Amino acid sequence: MQTPKNTLKSALAEGQVQRGFWLALGSETVTDIAGRAGFDWCLIDGEHAPYDPTLIRRQLMILADTGTQAVVRVPTNADWVLKQVMDLGAQTVLVPMVNTAEEAAAAVAGCKYPPEGIRGMGGSTMRAGGYGAIADYPAKANDQVCVIVQAESQMALDNLDDIIATDGVDGVFIGPADLGADMGYRDNLDAPDLWTAIKAAIAKIRAGGKAAGIIVPIAMEAEMRAAGVTFIAVGGDSGAMTAITRALASGQE
Repeated sequence: MQTPKNTLKSALAEGQVQRGFWLALGSETVTDIAGRAGFDWCLIDGEHAPYDPTLIRRQLMILADTGTQAVVRVPTNADWVLKQVMDLGAQTVLVPMVNTAEEAAAAVAGCKYPPEGIRGMGGSTMRAGGYGAIADYPAKANDQVCVIVQAESQMALDNLDDIIATDGVDGVFIGPADLGADMGYRDNLDAPDLWTAIKAAIAKIRAGGKAAGIIVPIAMEAEMRAAGVTFIAVGGDSGAMTAITRALASGQE
């Protein structure tokens, strides 16, 4: 048995646009449907959704069966949380609220085995290592790890050059809602100054050789692609369910 290849990591490194879908409901059936819909990746949202490690493992297993790449957003940038998610079998993680290069480096370290990081060796006997079936798992795992950090504050934008330059960071994801709130636009996320700052950050991320990510309504996808985004989420299970049920209830097509 071989260590699975992280095709999302390689595609992003090559500058290919990768479209994704957010999973927050925790439904195995919904995840199975989303995984078969044709997205390049689906994200298991461990920050805001009611996921525990057991449920994350189930979601990873379902997505593996569909062939769609899985991304896990951890609830916080803590080494023990990252270690646990990696041992469950995640290869790509999204780390929220990363404001400095030091925090970015800590995220990378939590996901990788020594000497590149501090991940504990137990993963070789867990799902990540095929429960021991991947004999050389610790020697190969680091190459397949994809770490994407979230820039969601003015502080993060101020430190963006250093975050981009951090070894092991594969991409930087802009969180428009939290960034907007931090910049004073909580109730006005359409503010031109916010999107000017976002587009400038995207350009800087791409110029630094890293993947730029964002979540936006599908109506903004073309605009964000033109700005340079390659890791783009265009919707999620909760929002899609809300929209379709409200439309049906109101009699709209």
